[in-house]
Amino acid sequence: MSIGHPVFRRGQAFLALIFFIGGIVLLIGITIAFLANSFIDSGYGYKAALQAEAVATSGANDAMLQLQRNSGFSSGGYNMTVGSSTATVTVTQNSPSSGFITILSTATVSNRTRNVNVVLSLNATTSQTSVVSWQFK
Repeated sequence: MSIGHPVFRRGQAFLALIFFIGGIVLLIGITIAFLANSFIDSGYGYKAALQAEAVATSGANDAMLQLQRNSGFSSGGYNMTVGSSTATVTVTQNSPSSGFITILSTATVSNRTRNVNVVLSLNATTSQTSVVSWQFK
């Protein structure tokens, strides 16, 4: 039998069909793997962002507690550990204006950074503070 024989032509056509189907199956497999990886990564990123927000909130709450104990408390920045994460907290008196206190708490978890910015008003007579604004950034 020679290469031009019909049996060999059917074998060549069948081999081409196998390569074509294999290529499609491979393409579908790679697409599914990419999509699965994207969904897992976005779920993990969302969890890390929530955790960073919780740690930053804890830092702001700690600063408010410090201010309840001492209304003159001010900090150029201190670190507060929450579990395995850390919040960096800054307390500024008379900011944005006299009689107000600004708290900025920042936390980063797995490259996801969240900030909590709290502005308090300070009653000079009673030394009590009250929340004017609470913003997540």
